Amino acid sequence: MTQPSAAVSPATIVSLLQNIGTRREINEYLSMFRGTEPGRFAVIKVGGEILRSEMDSLTTSLSFLRSVGLTPIVVHGAGPQLSDALRARGVEPTFIGGVRVTCPETLAAARAVFQSECARLCAALVASGAPAQPVVSGVFEADRASDARLGLVGEITGVDLTLIRSAIYSGQIPVVSSLAHTVSGQTLNVNADSATRELAIALQPRKVIFLTPTGGLLNADGAVIPAINLAEDMDRLLGEPWIHGGMALKLREIQRMLAQLPRTTSVSITNSDHLVRELFTHKGHGTLIQMGMSIRSFAGFHGTDVTRLGGLLESSFGRTLVAGYFDRNDVTRVYAAEDYSAAAIVTTGACAPYLDKFAVTPQAQGAGVGSSLWSRLVADHPSLIWRSRAENPINPWYFERATGTMRTGKWVVFWRGVHDARAIELGVKETLARAESFAPKAPAAGVVESKSSQEGVGHVAAN
Repeated sequence: MTQPSAAVSPATIVSLLQNIGTRREINEYLSMFRGTEPGRFAVIKVGGEILRSEMDSLTTSLSFLRSVGLTPIVVHGAGPQLSDALRARGVEPTFIGGVRVTCPETLAAARAVFQSECARLCAALVASGAPAQPVVSGVFEADRASDARLGLVGEITGVDLTLIRSAIYSGQIPVVSSLAHTVSGQTLNVNADSATRELAIALQPRKVIFLTPTGGLLNADGAVIPAINLAEDMDRLLGEPWIHGGMALKLREIQRMLAQLPRTTSVSITNSDHLVRELFTHKGHGTLIQMGMSIRSFAGFHGTDVTRLGGLLESSFGRTLVAGYFDRNDVTRVYAAEDYSAAAIVTTGACAPYLDKFAVTPQAQGAGVGSSLWSRLVADHPSLIWRSRAENPINPWYFERATGTMRTGKWVVFWRGVHDARAIELGVKETLARAESFAPKAPAAGVVESKSSQEGVGHVAAN
């Protein structure tokens, strides 16, 4: 891999690290990314609006990546700039199905704008201490689009990585424009998202990142969706009334792209301010999209891998399960991710099914598996009741998902979908009377037991 740039001071690196997460997280992701071969760390698509309004934060984030020995490949768009240039010439931009109609005059403007924006980004990167190489052409081969109305628009048929690899091996960040050429040499305008997709398929990177002003995909309330597990969430999301056509198209395009990439590859949609946090922390800051894994459902412990399930529970809660935990006969449903990185256990309860355990590893939290698990759980169980230690740091997540709570001493009891006061009273009483399912753990002399090691449903929960 390339060596860290001397232009970024150690103080800058330390400041950025302290602002994004724990050193343990940083080191974990650095080790993973540095283990990839040059050119396969990340493809980052930068929209024209990002170049216009977030250039400083963009170059700071990209320079940081370069400073820790990671060289991304940047694909830039310039849609707003091109539209402005055309209007300045008295030409009103025209689109068909979201694709820009490209006449010879539009293509000439596009070539000038792309060359200018590519050079501007490279100059800003160099000024921030990150050597960069403009790659305006010579990467994408294309045929004319099948819809003749689009004019000089291309559909990519091939990718030549020669110039990109040359830049990477010389220690420079390649900055690639979304222009293509036919075999006969005709320049064609291609969509920057399509260029990013085809480049990612050719490179097989660890990450594909789309930088947008919204900082992620937004839900019905305008809040960023933190993670999407396509294997479990895709059909549900496409059925949501707030998923508009453009978002549905983007999700399908991402799914098609990920289907041609390694299972370890993920897509992130974020903004330049939060790029480093999205890359180097479990929680991230944006929308993380993975092909993911399905959540399997079992009618009790039969059919589960109790060794792996027990390992997840004990590592999540930091305690040993009581003898005979898996011999109990009150378990009605067990949910587990394919790799047992997340699980939920439901038993019979007085007023509603009782959520006995909900555990998700930190890595699975960041991948959105916990959110998928919760969605599956509540879809099957409209009403639930559970308890958690009063000091459990995950409780704010539970408060957001419960319709009622009661704090009693060391426990907080949560419920959802239960509305009868008498039923709630009986349910809370029965919940508090339940025996603990972990063996007592006496702290070592002079050591205070950590909050994270105490029993309570959902010690490790999704974000």
